[in-house]
Amino acid sequence: MDQQKNISGTRSDYQKLEDVVGCKWSVSVLQSVAAGINRPGTLERHIAGISTKVLSERLRKLQAYGLLSKHSYAELPPRTEYALTPAGSRLVSIIEQIHSLDEEMAAPQPTSVAGQTTG
Repeated sequence: MDQQKNISGTRSDYQKLEDVVGCKWSVSVLQSVAAGINRPGTLERHIAGISTKVLSERLRKLQAYGLLSKHSYAELPPRTEYALTPAGSRLVSIIEQIHSLDEEMAAPQPTSVAGQTTG
């Protein structure tokens, strides 16, 4: 019975991850922060098509999930910056690997004739 609770807990965590990875905006935000774009206004200008509302929602979710950290500076005007957490950095690395695999799969593959590769 305890093992069943652990499995459902893991599934819940996995569902949260699906929510993050399955959203094109989350991936764009993570990749942008990884590239050094860390302020909300700059992120909004950098990510084509994202609205202020969606960006704010994604930043909150990514922070709640532990992929981004938020630092607010007590100055006028107030300034907020985001950074990848170690888990966020790992996820960005995995996203980059998936992107590389996609490019590799899209590349023309040499054809094989009678056991020989031509190309």
